[in-house]
Amino acid sequence: MGSIMHKTRNIIITGVAILVIIVVAFFSFHSTKVSKNVTQQTIRLGSSPGPYSDLFIKGIKPILEKQGYKVTNKSFANLLNADIALSENQIDLNVDQHTAYLNNFNKEKKTNLTALTTIPTVPTGIYPANKKSLNDVSTGDSIAIPNDPANAARAYNLLVKAGWITLKKGTTLVNATTKDISDNKYNLKISELDSSTIPRTIKEFDYVILPGSVAYSAKISTKTILLAENIRNEYQLVATTNKQNVNKKWAKAVKKAYQSKEFKKYLEAHNKDNYWVTDEHQ
Repeated sequence: MGSIMHKTRNIIITGVAILVIIVVAFFSFHSTKVSKNVTQQTIRLGSSPGPYSDLFIKGIKPILEKQGYKVTNKSFANLLNADIALSENQIDLNVDQHTAYLNNFNKEKKTNLTALTTIPTVPTGIYPANKKSLNDVSTGDSIAIPNDPANAARAYNLLVKAGWITLKKGTTLVNATTKDISDNKYNLKISELDSSTIPRTIKEFDYVILPGSVAYSAKISTKTILLAENIRNEYQLVATTNKQNVNKKWAKAVKKAYQSKEFKKYLEAHNKDNYWVTDEHQ
């Protein structure tokens, strides 16, 4: 009788042990699977100061989160650092550059960053400084413009629109430089500066040209623009990732979110004074 009870007890203990092992293994596998899924569902945004990252966080992130994605944000002091991090796969996405800047970065750094989709853009404009009207322009006036190649070209095109300069025939507009000026009607003193420093030195000039992101960061209202650019395709902002990510599920989800009815409704409700310019063909 004691022998039978002993065997029965051993069978029960063995059964319980096996059951414990099965349960532990199941939850361990399930936990690993969940962890893996969470990792796969994370989109790492690299933001730099400006309205475009803010628009993503407020208008696009909620759409992605409804689809089960987790969106994290790593802040960078400027777009250059964000692009470097993107090229090194430290982040998955940024939304603060236009195509001309992207192409120039790829050329200089020999990288393969790629646009996913065009996104709403704030135009570059001529802003008042010591002078408050375009009609006040006179010979020898000073004007500050961005010094990076893409935005400098953008500024020269805007000066052409204002009627203040003309460019040489055959000039590739997206690559325009001071050397391409054929006529400087008012003999303007044009200073190329780091765009982020222009707002701090605004009182040293009669006029300044600012990209939308710089005006936003400096809290300079776009309502004060004296003349806004006609945004060329090269200057339309783009959501950007590494080429290897373009066909991934999350990348397609980002593109779809920007093109969604939900985002269009959000933009309509937050686009007072036509602050955002959109590409209807995106």
